[in-house]
Amino acid sequence: MTRRPVLEVRDLGARLPRRDGGHHLVLHGVSFSVAPGEVLAVVGESGAGKTMTLTALLGLLPARAEVRGEAVLHPPGSGSEPVSLLGLSERDRRRLRGRGIAHLPQGAATALTPVRTVGSQLRETARALGHGRASAERVVRAALARFGAEEELLGRYPHQLSGGQLQRFANAAALMGDPCLVLADEPTAGLDEDRAATTAAELRRQADEGRAVLVVTHDLRLAEDLADRVAVLYAGHTVETGPSARVLGHPRHPYTAALLAALPRHGLRPLAGEPPQAVGHVHGGCPFADRCPLFVDRCRAELPALRPAPGSDGDHRTACHRAEALAAGPATSRPTGIPATVVAPPAGGGTC
Repeated sequence: MTRRPVLEVRDLGARLPRRDGGHHLVLHGVSFSVAPGEVLAVVGESGAGKTMTLTALLGLLPARAEVRGEAVLHPPGSGSEPVSLLGLSERDRRRLRGRGIAHLPQGAATALTPVRTVGSQLRETARALGHGRASAERVVRAALARFGAEEELLGRYPHQLSGGQLQRFANAAALMGDPCLVLADEPTAGLDEDRAATTAAELRRQADEGRAVLVVTHDLRLAEDLADRVAVLYAGHTVETGPSARVLGHPRHPYTAALLAALPRHGLRPLAGEPPQAVGHVHGGCPFADRCPLFVDRCRAELPALRPAPGSDGDHRTACHRAEALAAGPATSRPTGIPATVVAPPAGGGTC
């Protein structure tokens, strides 16, 4: 039986105001879902729209931003009504933050006020979630233990901590409540290998306890190790989505394949060119066309829809006119410099 997603995002788009009165289109048709007990990793280069997607879901875009599409939260429980995240008042958003939705921020230094100790801020967070003085202290210490944050640092101010220490305290504060959805923006950034592994294990534990976890990351190794499913963004578009083993093991979009080819184990072949500064690229077709070695005229003329990948059962989807050529696998039909092992069909037949 298919589980109802905790979060469903359909055709999410966003435009930000420019000084000249126009707009920058920063998200276009972003679609994905996250089920209870599942980790979804949203990956892509800087500027792909990963953090912007989280910002839109949290209602933190600038006041004059224009947002369209749907983002629906399905809280657990038979009597719980779906919540449209894009249409919430600020008062209702405050009720959700920390309770229904936990946010692990990317900029931990800006998530904590510089004029108070980190301990006082964490205790205040616990009390705001309904804990008394004694239970708040227990909740704080339990949260610190989950992320390997040192209790002896509670009396320090943010400027007295390293970036990694700040990240661990911010992560601990975010998960003091009992959320059904966890949004983590580059949660291992600035952490050493051991601390990053601790943070990844905690996010996995959150999912194993039944929460839906969405992780934004540029780290494909983290996505491989942690995520059940992956959504690949490019220039504000969802270009590929599906089970992580399929998307990262047998990609069906040239951009995903190029990201994998840039990894050391695949020969450290960097992707040529630069991503567009905004979604409003110069033609109306695929935003990756100008960097894609497989492009044909159709790619610049027609924006590809997200559709089942060749040979899949519909769970693996790609927005590419040339997906069949990429799935074929021979050297003449895959992106230049991408090893055949990146795009080859999985063992046992089929193409994905």
